[in-house]
Parts: sequence; structure tokens; C-alpha cells
Amino acid sequence: MIATIVAYLAIVVAIGISCSKKNKTTDDFYLGGRKLGPFVTAMSAEASDMSSYLLMGLPGLAYISGIADVGWTAIGLAVGTYVNWLIVARRIRLYTHHVNAITIPEFFSKRFGDSKHVLTAIAAVVILIFFVPYTASGFAACGKLFGSLFGMNYTAAMVVSAIIIVAYTTLGGFLAASTTDFIQSIIMTIALIIMIFFGISVAGGVDAVMDNARALPGYLSMTMTHDMVSGTANPYGPITILSTLAWGLGYFGMPHILLRFMAIEDENKLKLSRRVASLWVVIAMAIAVAIGVIGYAASQAGAIEVLEGSASETVIVKLAGLLSTHGVLAALTAGLVIAGILACTMSTSDSQLLAAASSVSQNLMAECFHIHMDEKKKVVAARLTVVVIAVIGIFLARDPDSSVFGIVSFAWAGFGAAFGPVMLFSLFWKRTNRWGSLAGMLSGGVMIFLWKYAVRPMGGVWDIYELLPAFLVSCLCIVIFSLVTKAPEREITDCFDEVSALVKQK
Repeated sequence: MIATIVAYLAIVVAIGISCSKKNKTTDDFYLGGRKLGPFVTAMSAEASDMSSYLLMGLPGLAYISGIADVGWTAIGLAVGTYVNWLIVARRIRLYTHHVNAITIPEFFSKRFGDSKHVLTAIAAVVILIFFVPYTASGFAACGKLFGSLFGMNYTAAMVVSAIIIVAYTTLGGFLAASTTDFIQSIIMTIALIIMIFFGISVAGGVDAVMDNARALPGYLSMTMTHDMVSGTANPYGPITILSTLAWGLGYFGMPHILLRFMAIEDENKLKLSRRVASLWVVIAMAIAVAIGVIGYAASQAGAIEVLEGSASETVIVKLAGLLSTHGVLAALTAGLVIAGILACTMSTSDSQLLAAASSVSQNLMAECFHIHMDEKKKVVAARLTVVVIAVIGIFLARDPDSSVFGIVSFAWAGFGAAFGPVMLFSLFWKRTNRWGSLAGMLSGGVMIFLWKYAVRPMGGVWDIYELLPAFLVSCLCIVIFSLVTKAPEREITDCFDEVSALVKQK
């Protein structure tokens, strides 16, 4: 089992070494020279999206509360994935290529003619604020994984995992991250399929799984959620459902996903990428939710221990550990499952590290502080930035009791509200100006904190996922500030028209 995991880790590092030879410029390091094929684009985008919450967060939440919370979340994410590919992917690929932007902050600055790089600086800071804890959640997931499975010290396991992720990311950059993400998406799929069949077998069959689920009030309802502590069902009303569906809004502002759109070699192949990505997301999330339900039945059958609180996020790990006791072949298979969990964590962490590093070395150092470096030095600076951000992430992930799902939820909301509306308006509304985009970015980011820590704790009708109100406030601020301030310069609107013409032509 350990041999399988080691072999997998050796492969991703080897890919990093191989891709390092192709990183001659920062464009290569951050966008792979815009040479991604349609399948790599699709699967690397979704693998980088489906972080540790796919194989740990979603099954864990389903295990302790039933299908309502995770079900509506999955529906929102599936719709958001499809719409993002449908309306954003092609346009941002053409627009960023047209204005020669290789990062999201740089695109905002060039889109609105911000010669002073105020938008660049603020966008870069937003990326750091939300990506560092997001990356930390990935490191934490790795620590939980090895700690739960092998009895390893959490901190040691977390640090070793982080070092491996940093190794292939700093060596190979975006191309290595995308290539490994493609491979990791395949491994994640295999892991999910193996676990669902093995879980059903140790739980006593499909009938036993369903009987255990039906015995819990509200467990299989989409309008009720189960409280494992009290053993009762709580209502999951329309406001909560709308709040949960709002997860889908986050896609429009995710830098690590948008970068995949920017990096595809041929924008005309995005339709194929969209179909592959959307289908995979639906199937993967459905299986992940099912594994949580199956895992609970396996606990009731005595196959694995009963899991409580954040420990429920290790349900797949526990099942893999049980699988490994059934002989050499089973142990090798279990090793592949664990590699799948590592894959979903690493595929997100590497992309986040790159996006965060680009915000420092490319946007802050080069564009805002005007630190002039040749291309070779820029690549070195980018690699050093990855290391520094990873060290901070390791420090933040030192608490083994932190919830992977909780951290991801907050960071997802932050990007969705701060970048999502600005991205949509910048691509589709010509009248948007730099003041509107600045107001939208700031209001969205600030509202995330205000709603989560000041408003949402009041409960009742205020208990709404912070992404939804913050997204709406950001949209409103963009419209108001754009209309009450000076219209964009002719050069900016002409560029918008040129890109719109390109979209229609192709």
C-alpha cells in the first residue's frame, strides 16, 4: 500500500522535473505557454476545482447529516461548472490573449486601463488572503490522511506532503500542475469507483445501506437534514437551499480555474472541454455523496469505527484501510485509493500555490513595485514565492482539528464574491469602469467577513451562506459606481468591441 503511494508521488515529482525544462519565461511558468489540449484543460480544471472536499469534505458531511446539505451543494456546483464553461471560458481566453495578460489581476488592470495598477495590487492581495488558507486546507487534508491511516504524527505527515507538492510545482510550474492534475483526475475517478463498490460490500449490500439511511430521520430527504447528536431531523428550507445553491456562483471568480481557460491552445476546442468537465463533475460528486451514506452503513455494520465531528471526513480513509487487510492485491488497490485522495488535495494545492505566487512575483513585485528582472530571474522569483506561501500554509494548517470543508467554504466564498461579479461585468458589460470594478472587488471581499462573522451568527433568515449576499452586493456596487463615475475611455471600449467581434467570428 505504501509502495503504491510512493510510486504515485515519485511520478508527480518526475513530471515536475520533466516540465521544468520547458519553463523559459513567466508565461510558460504561469500559463504553460497557452498550449493545453482540450482534455487536459477540462480535467485539470476540474481536478484543481475538486479539492480535498471531493473525497473528504463531501463524504464526511453526508456521513453525519445526510444528503440534503451535500446534495444541494453538488447541484449548485454542477450548474456553476457548466455555466462557467459555457459563457466565461471562451471569452476570457480571447480577451486575455488580446490584451496579453497572463494573470487574473493583470487582466483586470489591462481591461480597465488601470495604469497605476491599483486593481492589480488589490486583486493580488485578495488572492493571498483567500488562497493561503485554502492551500492550508489541502495540507491539513494530507496530514489527516496519513495520520488516520498509518498512525503517523499529523504535523510530520502534513509537512512531508507539502514538500512534495511544492517540489513539483516549483520545478514544473503551470504545465506540471496541469499535467499532474489530468493524471490525478483519472486516479480520483478510479478511487471513487473502487470505494463505492467495496463500501457496499462491507456494509452488507445495497439494501443494508438503504435500511440504515432510512432509519435516520431526515437522512435521505432533500428538505430535511439529520442531526447525529440528537438523532432528530431539522428542516432544510427554501432560504437554506438557495444559500447552498449559491456555491455555484463561486466558479466565476476562481483564479485557478479561470487560468485553465486562459491556457488552452485552441479556444475552438472549449466545447469538448466543457462536455467532459461537466459530465465528470456530476458523476464524481454523486459518487462522493453516496460514499458518505455507504460509510455510515459500514460503521453500523461494524466494518469501520463510528466517526464523529471532523473525523467523519476520514470515512474513505477508513474504508481504504479496511480494504488493505484483504491481501496484497487489495492493499495495492487501497494504495491507489489513498493516492486518489492525495490527488484531489494536491491538484488543488498546486494550482493555488501558482496563482498566489503569480500575484506576488508578477503582479506586486513586477507591476506594482516596478522591480525589474529578466525572464530567468522572474521564474526564480516565482519559485521562491511558491515556497514562502507554502511555509505560511503549513503554519496555518498546524491544527489537526480544523475542518477541511469549513476552510474551503470560506475561501470559495471569498473568491466568488470578490472576483466573480467583476469578472462577469468585465467580460459582458462595456460600461463597466475601473471605479465600478474596484468597488465591486472591495465590497464583495469585505462583505464576506461581515456576513460570516457579524450577520450570519444571528441565525434565522440571516443564516445564509455568505457568498450569496456578498455576490449581490458586489454586483450592485459595480453597477452604481460605474454609472455615477466617468465612462471608460474610447480605447477601452474599442478593445471590448474587438474582443466581442472575435467571439462572434469564431
